[in-house]
Amino acid sequence: MAKVQVTNVTVLDNPANFLNPFQFEITFECAENLTEDLEWKIIYVGSAETEDYDQTLDSVLVGPVSQGRHMFVFQAEPPKPALIPQGDILGVTVVLITCSYRSQEFIRVGYYVNNEYSDPELIECNESEKQPTVPQFDKVMRNILHSKPRVTRFTIDWDDPPLVDSENIAPTAPNIQQEQSTSLSNGAKDHMMKAGEYVAGPNNTDSNSSIPDYVQDMECH
Repeated sequence: MAKVQVTNVTVLDNPANFLNPFQFEITFECAENLTEDLEWKIIYVGSAETEDYDQTLDSVLVGPVSQGRHMFVFQAEPPKPALIPQGDILGVTVVLITCSYRSQEFIRVGYYVNNEYSDPELIECNESEKQPTVPQFDKVMRNILHSKPRVTRFTIDWDDPPLVDSENIAPTAPNIQQEQSTSLSNGAKDHMMKAGEYVAGPNNTDSNSSIPDYVQDMECH
């Protein structure tokens, strides 16, 4: 059973200008005291075609984490425009919030993001495919579709490693379940970008369900 459950994510300052920071209010519950920190990341998907343009906007360690309910605001600077292909600046993309424990990702929350011009003249240019040669980011509005998150959870090893004599222990097989979770984590974003459906995790196999049963305890605003 997971020791940490994310129960609520609220998107703040939305819609906002493209150059404004991302802000998320995250609430989670911890079943018992954790011996190590939680690592949270915000990742902006720069292109649906390849992960090469993904940008980790920020990474923060939260801890020590005691048993009980916790809440914090996670803020990150916007993506660097120069690292985004010009053809992918406007339109729909994805922003991801991930959390890991001991370098093991156990939850990923993804939101679709729509970037479009707010200036009527630029909107008309965009519709007529006569976009400005140099994107005017100060006139691009970012709208996070907060009501339609895609949540994926992964099974990880939460327990402290046992104290053993490494010289007298026989080699063991790798943790196949953990490797499968890592592989699924890499594929989850691609599925979300191309198909726009919920990605089934280890505890859910219904890919047609936008919000599966085990996500019902999470609210997103």
